[in-house]
Amino acid sequence: MLLRRRCRHGLPLGRLDVVDVDIDSQPNYPFKFVRADAVEYAAANADRFDLVHASPPCQTHSTLTKGTNKGRTYPDLVSPLRDTLTAAGVPFVLENVQGSPLRRDLTLCGEMFDLGVIRHRYFELHGFTVAAPAHRPHRGRVAGMRHGKWYDGPYFAAYGEGGGKGTVPQWQNAMGIHWTSIRREIAEAIPPAYTAHIARAFLDARTEAAALLD
Repeated sequence: MLLRRRCRHGLPLGRLDVVDVDIDSQPNYPFKFVRADAVEYAAANADRFDLVHASPPCQTHSTLTKGTNKGRTYPDLVSPLRDTLTAAGVPFVLENVQGSPLRRDLTLCGEMFDLGVIRHRYFELHGFTVAAPAHRPHRGRVAGMRHGKWYDGPYFAAYGEGGGKGTVPQWQNAMGIHWTSIRREIAEAIPPAYTAHIARAFLDARTEAAALLD
């Protein structure tokens, strides 16, 4: 995901235009979309953006999918994206799962945003800092079927195609995603609240910097 800032006379206006880049078509995505290889697109275009948020494929590092993805290989784009974006000289964020080789500058959890998923994610930040909201204790277990028995809980496991993990509307509400009803698309996403939190911190930092120049 690439986030482009609207500017006037070089000063921040307090909003971001979102441009998403993915090698696969995303017909349900609600913002401007470019179908392209992320590393190649970043190499050619990253310096046109004020902030880049990159989420490399996580299947290589995710413990949740190693069993279901056995025998399949996935690209590890963390290092190539880091190198490309560093060379572009643009502020950027790399996001991935627990177990990935990211520097852990920030960890976010759904409980921080009153969501119905836990979904811990790591963020490596370059060019700015972000404070994490308070990580409140988890309120219970993940709802779903376990060994033929249904368990209630405040969270849902929004991944996989198996049964007993909640309905599509429950997944949508748990993740804060209503632009798609496709389980795979919901499962591969991160809660928009995470990216919004990071974007607000970036905008606030830019606004403070601009105020110092006045």
